[in-house]
This record gives sequence, C-alpha cells and structure tokens, in this order.
Amino acid sequence: MHLSELTAKQKYSFNKLQKRLRRHVGKAIEDFNMVEEGDRIMVCLSGGKDSYTLLDILLYLQRIAPVKFDLIAVNLDQKQPGFPAHVLPEYLSQLGVNFQIVTEDTYSIVKQKIPEGKTTCSLCSRLRRGILYRTATELSATKIALGHHRDDMLETLLLNMFYGGKLKSMPPKLVSDDGKQMVIRPLAYCAEKDISQYAEKMDFPIIPCNLCGSQENLQRKVIKQMLQQWDSQYPGRIENMARALQSVVPSHLADKTLFDFAQLQTQDGPFAEGDIAFDQPEPTLPDAADSHATATVQVVNLS
Repeated sequence: MHLSELTAKQKYSFNKLQKRLRRHVGKAIEDFNMVEEGDRIMVCLSGGKDSYTLLDILLYLQRIAPVKFDLIAVNLDQKQPGFPAHVLPEYLSQLGVNFQIVTEDTYSIVKQKIPEGKTTCSLCSRLRRGILYRTATELSATKIALGHHRDDMLETLLLNMFYGGKLKSMPPKLVSDDGKQMVIRPLAYCAEKDISQYAEKMDFPIIPCNLCGSQENLQRKVIKQMLQQWDSQYPGRIENMARALQSVVPSHLADKTLFDFAQLQTQDGPFAEGDIAFDQPEPTLPDAADSHATATVQVVNLS
C-alpha cells in the first residue's frame, strides 16, 4: 500500500517508523563519526530495499545536519539478463540526485567461473567491491556508504562463528585493505523488518538480483531464518545480540592477542570483571534461562 493510500492510523505508524529509522541512522553516524564536514559520500545503490532506504535517509540528513556533505548515488550495472537499466536513472533523476551508472559485465564472469548450482556471492562481491573502490577514487569520494543493516551484521557474526571459526562481523566503519577507502554502514542500528516495511510504504522501485536470488540454500539464508525465528519466538533476543557487538570483554574470551593471559597475576584488591562471567546473568527477558539450549538445537540443525 502506497503512502497516499494510508489511513490516519497507518500514517501515524509510518511516521513513527520513519522517525525510528532516521534516529537510528543519525545515532550510528554520531557514534562512529561516519560523516564529517565536506565529505563527498558515494552511496552504493543496488536497487534493493536497503540501499533505497539508505539513500532516502541520507538525503533527509543532508538537509538538516549541522555539517555539510555531498552525496552521489552509484549503481553497478552488472549486465544481468533482463536487468531494467532504466529504473534507477529515472528514479534518481526524479529525486534530483547526482548519480552515476557504472557498467561492467561481472555477470558473465561469475557464470563462467562458478559451476552451476554453486554459490556466486563470494566472487560477485569481490568483483563488485573492486569496481566500486575504483569508482570512488575516480569520483574523489571520501566515504563509501553501503546498505548493510543490523541483521546483516548479526548474520555475518554467526556465519563466521559457525563456518569460519572467527568471532568477526561487519563493522559499522572500516578502511579498505589497500588503506585508500573509508567504508561506512549508516544502517548499522536499523532492523531489517523496519527497513522492509519502510521500503514497502515508500514504494521504492525494487530491482531483484538474478545472480543470487534463486539460490535458496545459501548458508546466509539458513542463518537469516534462524534469526527470524528467534525474533518471533523470543522478543528482545536479537536486540540483545546486537548490543553484545558493542560490549566485548576480551578477558572472558580466549584470544591471547587481545588479552595477556600469560602475564595474568593474582592481586590484593578486586580484579576488573573478575570471575563474574560465571555468575548467572540477570534475566532481562522471558527466554533468558533457556536461550543457550534453544541456540544449541538451532545450530545442530544447520546444514
């Protein structure tokens, strides 16, 4: 249902949703110093709900922010068969947004290199990332804004734990491997379900990805389904997981590069954090007592 068709009650709910998303983006930008005076931000626009929402909110913040910054939307046309190349230029022209369409036939490369039925995401993302970094340099962009949200970060955390053996996620802000590009994720605090509702109400012209859209058994989709089930059965669990990304205690993990276990000594006074990690956490949610058991069952069922 489009905005113009909403009832008064629905418009009220939409306004709350819009304010929440804008507040979350503003908070993430402030917390991680994502935007600075004079920045030229390249907004990567894929044609999906996340990047449309990102651009929409950044345009709003550009109008009201105390710092001045420029935006340029960039779309990578990967020459997928049937790709509606007219959609984004028409949409961005109507908005009056400065934009550039970059055309590179990565679709053929991925199809040639990856056997039928195998996951294309890894190679596709590497090719796309390289092209976008090059484009950012050509456009003299100081920041590259990506549309990854809170749920993407949690999915990546669990993927790396389950399949990569690393406690690692998507950071809200990072420097590229070559040190030349600054990447920001202003949607880091935004829930995917909020973005989905917002995109539907805003009636963004969504463009599906033919490369990965038909791959139903991707590991990420399994993780996504698990998180969605947790969110439905145990309200507040996803929010707690997201908070955990910002509340890391190296002394209670096992990475000797982050904490000097070898030199750990007893002392006369209290030790910061101490052994309180062994205490039962305060049950702030109804499911706190059974969260570990539930997570274990879910993990065992992963393919």
